[in-house]
Amino acid sequence: MPLDVSIRPARAGDEHELLALHRAVWSPVSEAAPIRPPDGTVFDERHPAESFLIAEQGPKIVAYITQGPPTPLASNRHVRQIQGLGVHASARGQGIGQALVEAACAAAQAQGARRITLRVLGRNLPAQQLYLRCGFTVVGILPEEFFLDGAYVDDIWMSRRLSAHEHADQ
Repeated sequence: MPLDVSIRPARAGDEHELLALHRAVWSPVSEAAPIRPPDGTVFDERHPAESFLIAEQGPKIVAYITQGPPTPLASNRHVRQIQGLGVHASARGQGIGQALVEAACAAAQAQGARRITLRVLGRNLPAQQLYLRCGFTVVGILPEEFFLDGAYVDDIWMSRRLSAHEHADQ
């Protein structure tokens, strides 16, 4: 990762810039959901500002990752899920995405998580390769889960163990 890039938790004041970044990196190759409108929001009840980590290059946000509980169930609180990752085209190939994934894993582990999961579209090979480099493994495939741009697309589920510790209370 370049020396001039720093990773930090997002703040409420970052929302406008994060929305612009999300819209800039949105692609039907990586997203099953439609693009957010220009006057949309990024932060919501399931994705508060504190669930995001951002990478800044100088004063500019160039990448983000968000992780949080996959469900509201207490029986599932030991798991976190990466629920979004985006790196601006100008910042790709510099290790920023990998640094964000590792930072999200570290944050999840610090919150007591034992495992982190994610879902990635079958046609998003660069993201799959990134997650494999970060120690994720494919744990399941939902064939033809989405119909996007006139084609059926698989939903790939990936997972990574965060700790070897057994937690009886989790």
